Amino acid sequence: MNIRTVARMAAALVLVSASSAAAQTTLRIGLAEDPDILDPSLGRTYVGRIVFASFCDKLFDIDEKLNVVPQLALSHTTSDDGKEVTIKLRPNVRFNDGEPFDAEAAKFSLDRHVTLPTSFRKPELAALERVDVVDPLTIKLVLKAPFSPLISQLTDRSGMMVSPKAAKEAGDKFGLKPVCVGPYKFVERVPQDRIVFEKSDMYWNKDNVTIDKIVYLPIVDATVRLANLKSGGLDLIERLLATDIKDVRADSRLKLSTALELGYQGVTLNVGQDKAKGALSQSAKVRQAFDLSIDRAALNQVVFNGEFVPGNQWVNPEHPYYQKKYPVKGRDVAKAKALLKEAGVTTPIAVDFMVPKGAETEAIAQVIQSMTAETGFDMKIRVTEFATSLKQAEAGEYQAFLLAWSGRTDPDGNAYIFMRTKAPQNNAGYSNADADKLLDEGRATSDMAKRSAVYEKLAGIILADEPIVYLYHRRVLIAHTAKLEGYKQMPDGLVRVIGLKLK
Repeated sequence: MNIRTVARMAAALVLVSASSAAAQTTLRIGLAEDPDILDPSLGRTYVGRIVFASFCDKLFDIDEKLNVVPQLALSHTTSDDGKEVTIKLRPNVRFNDGEPFDAEAAKFSLDRHVTLPTSFRKPELAALERVDVVDPLTIKLVLKAPFSPLISQLTDRSGMMVSPKAAKEAGDKFGLKPVCVGPYKFVERVPQDRIVFEKSDMYWNKDNVTIDKIVYLPIVDATVRLANLKSGGLDLIERLLATDIKDVRADSRLKLSTALELGYQGVTLNVGQDKAKGALSQSAKVRQAFDLSIDRAALNQVVFNGEFVPGNQWVNPEHPYYQKKYPVKGRDVAKAKALLKEAGVTTPIAVDFMVPKGAETEAIAQVIQSMTAETGFDMKIRVTEFATSLKQAEAGEYQAFLLAWSGRTDPDGNAYIFMRTKAPQNNAGYSNADADKLLDEGRATSDMAKRSAVYEKLAGIILADEPIVYLYHRRVLIAHTAKLEGYKQMPDGLVRVIGLKLK
């Protein structure tokens, strides 16, 4: 255990003592990474979404079965042509700075998501032409074209509402001291150390908020997170290692909550902005050979004790939009070698393999490195701090990138921003006119059969071009103290804090 890890554990234990001395109930949550900026327009990390859940309500939310349920919006109706969505808002709601939440404020937030130059919400709301204020508690979203994923998008960061007053005053520094409608209000953030929130006395549903304070502690080492949970230094940890499931289940002081994730785990391949012009970026056959070199079932067994679900698409095999025409392939080293021969490349093929720091990610990378070496790939693993890896991916400073995507309720949310030409998270630099057309078509209809037919065609193209090699789908693994009551895990992986009680 290195000095930094010991220091982090000490900091966590100090925080425990401080919270006890204050005679308040404090929920301490161990995160696998430090989140990026806490601005719903600019944020892009999964761990950031976990933190947002405590202080930034959305227009809508989801339940355990992925049904859309009200949050700041009470209801919505869609016009017959699919181009107008009218949303009724919850009355008597205030932001945590005391400002009223109404139709004007909702319009401000949605406009900000769309117009802020560096917003990652733009593609999620690309169909939005304008927001009209109908009355103080009603807004109308006028669309450029029918957009079936819209309400689904509003169950996530695109539906988060920020205080117009605070956002205008802070400008591009809003994420340093964010103000939303939420059960908790922001207190402080010490980068790489802690993020602190305290219960809001202005929250519309404050009777269901019983814990006084929440402290998020980024602890990259999963073993240290679990050790802190066992010792009482933490109350809940996200991303428990699959290999620790048995240990948690055997401990009567702990509980395990799980759900099959909406997202995917895969390797993004730099097909469009690889400055070194490596073989992976130049040939689809080389990328197909890379894919065929990997035994997904063995990877799942070796690293995760078989607890996760092998996959090959942007949704998991249990998802209604999974394309059964294209099942997960088995490993085929002979065919992979034949494809490399057809591509006319010289082996070993050196690949800069960027891997976010972490016990599981590094273990996955090592298995992939070993498996693909048999075919002729030399995966040069480069372990990188997570936030840094995202910046380098955006700049095209990698050839293969082991990346997890936490997922969205609508399949469009797992595909469009990664595959559409010049989409903001298309770090592969992928561009295919036929794929673009299908991605647009998938957004234009709400009919499930029609959408499924579109995604079947899209799957055929993506599995041939391979800008992303999908590997498996995790089970969301949340471990928490048995003293925490009322916790339910949703498939989106978020840690919801309303209704929780800490004995």
